[in-house]
Amino acid sequence: MRSEAPSLLPLFRSQHQAELLTWLYLHPRDEYQATELAGRLGVPLSTFHREAQRLVTAGLIHDRRVGRTRLLRAATDHPVAKALSHLLLLTFGPQTVVGEAFADVHGVRRVYIYGSWAARHEGEPGALPNDVDVLVIGTSARAAVYEAADAAQDRLGLPVNPTVRSPQQWQDASDALVQQIRASPLVTVIDRDTAD
Repeated sequence: MRSEAPSLLPLFRSQHQAELLTWLYLHPRDEYQATELAGRLGVPLSTFHREAQRLVTAGLIHDRRVGRTRLLRAATDHPVAKALSHLLLLTFGPQTVVGEAFADVHGVRRVYIYGSWAARHEGEPGALPNDVDVLVIGTSARAAVYEAADAAQDRLGLPVNPTVRSPQQWQDASDALVQQIRASPLVTVIDRDTAD
């Protein structure tokens, strides 16, 4: 099955390819096992290996073998590495960056990205978003949420707009904002609560 070029930046061959590059280029000092990355990105292993091999052949990622394990990392020595890193950060980076910024915030049960960024990520055509709308569900202190949003914003160079709802508010069908968010594309960033 061939995936289409992603709406966030249709320069890439596929969403899988863009997400693989994003993860590696946003973590340029780290190496990852191919099977671990395929699972993290939710890509079938055979598809993942094809995309990875294309990127290795192009020199955009490096691989090496340790026994039967294939390790991958960003090719930070490639002439386009700096520009590619910046493009990936602005387009596909919000999911990773927001996830890392909110990972240690006490009381967070779920974090979603919604709005125009989520719509582009889910394939709706349109212009590159100018900001990132983040929904935090939990009992977190607002100051901690805004601090995490500021950290994500500083790294992305894009405004990060957090909205906080308690688990009860998220379940409340009469909340107009909740209705609007639920009716639009959502990208899951953190899910520590599998019950909806």
